[in-house]
Amino acid sequence: MSGSHRSASHRRSAPAPAPRSEGGQPQGRAESRRRRKPKPRRAAKLTVGTATLLALTAGWFTIGPGRSFQGETASAAPDREPGTAPMKAADSHTEPPAADRSSRDKITSIPGLGADWMAKIPAETRQLVVASGKGKDSSDNTVTLWTRGDDGGWQAGESWPAHNALKGWTTNHRSGDLHSPIGLYSLSDAGGRKANPGSKMPYDENAKFVMPGRGFNNEPLAGSFDYVVAINYNRVVGASPLDGRFPEGAAKGGGIWLHLDHGGPTHGCISLTEDHMVDLLKALDPAMHPMIAMGDAASLAA
Repeated sequence: MSGSHRSASHRRSAPAPAPRSEGGQPQGRAESRRRRKPKPRRAAKLTVGTATLLALTAGWFTIGPGRSFQGETASAAPDREPGTAPMKAADSHTEPPAADRSSRDKITSIPGLGADWMAKIPAETRQLVVASGKGKDSSDNTVTLWTRGDDGGWQAGESWPAHNALKGWTTNHRSGDLHSPIGLYSLSDAGGRKANPGSKMPYDENAKFVMPGRGFNNEPLAGSFDYVVAINYNRVVGASPLDGRFPEGAAKGGGIWLHLDHGGPTHGCISLTEDHMVDLLKALDPAMHPMIAMGDAASLAA
């Protein structure tokens, strides 16, 4: 009886087996594992860390109110290799090769000179002085020395202010008419009261290169002929500028020179300041057969 009672008592006190889940594991353990699996705090930290990593990768990160951090990856353009400079807007234009630019920019016709004037320039002339007047009745002009290269293109030198005759320009110059003659003339002879400053042309240093009196603005004329270049208008080419012969007659006038400016209009010559006159004397080369095209701008452009 007692043994039977212990057996029964034992059976009553033994815990009932735990119900099993569909996977064969006790349901208590399965539920316990499911409760431990979600870890909200760790997931939240992972989310913040991931966002930070993504932000840095994208190249920006906020540091306090109103500040920002620019990472190196933000400056790297996606369409270029690392280490190369970003292309600027102006870099997108491709310049032609230097040879192409040289050919394109070659000046075969001097600006301001009409086609008829260009046609009259001999092929051997590679230096051309252009004295372009402001107007037909103006005594102001601009002098520019142009040089022709081996490729036939013309290149301009500096432009210098100058004076011409009191009454401007004419195509039919006469002695004493106070006009400068319009035309294309050769340049071959130089001289002056002062010593040769470096002219390649024949130079006549002579004390007779003097000009007394005063000009049209009451300015002194002394020193005007310290340096001169004879313009071959009605003169003997190859002679000193002082030569007084007039092959086409005295009535046609003569003694038309490039000389030093005295601060006002001339009787018919072209005048430059002394520094520019010296520059011109040094530049003109008989081997380049220099010439001068002179006249008012409208006449030269015709």
